[in-house]
Amino acid sequence: MSEIKEFVTFKLNQEHYGIDINNVENIEKVLPITRVPYSSQYVKGVVNLRGIIVPVVDLRSRFGLEAKPATDESRIIIINLEDMKIGMLVDSSSEVLQISEDDIDASPNVKKDINNEFIKNIGKKNGRIIMLIDLFKVLNIEQHNE
Repeated sequence: MSEIKEFVTFKLNQEHYGIDINNVENIEKVLPITRVPYSSQYVKGVVNLRGIIVPVVDLRSRFGLEAKPATDESRIIIINLEDMKIGMLVDSSSEVLQISEDDIDASPNVKKDINNEFIKNIGKKNGRIIMLIDLFKVLNIEQHNE
């Protein structure tokens, strides 16, 4: 019997992505974002989340997608990684999916796609393909404990 893993899924440009649920703290509606000068292009700014200042990464920008204003569907997924809280701005957040390890494949090695370097694995569920992202690469964080 293969192990079941849980992923929080979200959408960018009608494509489904997933993050290991163990890294997700919560999902927020879009809060006022304060721009931070001289930060990376994909860092949207910071938000005040119940008294804690959290940097927000615009995943559309990070993945090289066309900029699009936030909508009522847009969400900020708050993640914990290496004891840091970071928000990720996405088009919409959909659900928590349970995916069997048997339905998780290695990412295809196709270098034409700009997003590929951020994709760790590909999950399959109910005929859908969910790209499981590598948070360390997406957020440009050095991984300390593997």
